[in-house]
Amino acid sequence: MNPATSSHEFVERAREGSEDAFRHLFEKYRPRLAVLIHYRLRSGSADVDDVLQETLLRAFRDIHQFEYRSPGSFMGWLSRIADHAIADMARAQGRQKRAAELVPFRSESNPQGPEPQDSVTPSRIFAENESLIRLIQNLNRLPEDYRRVILLAKGRIAQDGPKDAVLRGPMLGKVFGAALTLDEADGYYHVRVGRAL
Repeated sequence: MNPATSSHEFVERAREGSEDAFRHLFEKYRPRLAVLIHYRLRSGSADVDDVLQETLLRAFRDIHQFEYRSPGSFMGWLSRIADHAIADMARAQGRQKRAAELVPFRSESNPQGPEPQDSVTPSRIFAENESLIRLIQNLNRLPEDYRRVILLAKGRIAQDGPKDAVLRGPMLGKVFGAALTLDEADGYYHVRVGRAL
């Protein structure tokens, strides 16, 4: 068998479904492909093995797309697949790095997350003030005998009683971590924020 045409013949047999032909091709090209990947990555051998495996899997999956043009075209095709695998791996690592840098603090969508060290941020105070105002407005729509308020702080009852007794500045300040003043004017509530407690 002529070495210049042997790869072409094995590729044709692999395209027809021969696992032996495919195994022969990868045994033949694996060492050269590993060296090529190593120099393109400039990193440890674990990455080389991962990229090599991904390259060979993609080649197996897409062998029907390969077109033989000349000796060396199969290695060139594998090289291009390796380049794409390297780029995909770099993108995935970048996403993982960015995801690791994000600290998912406690929120409505992440109730088990950690509390930030300084939880009194302007946006958090603003959001809590809006929620508090909406709560009070909804309470005012209820009949008088349904307006009992149970104020929770960190999953525990901070205060329980009539709305006017519970929703006062000192107790709200203790729950929200900032000095708050709650004013009512013309049926609207205004929350003023003082210094952090």
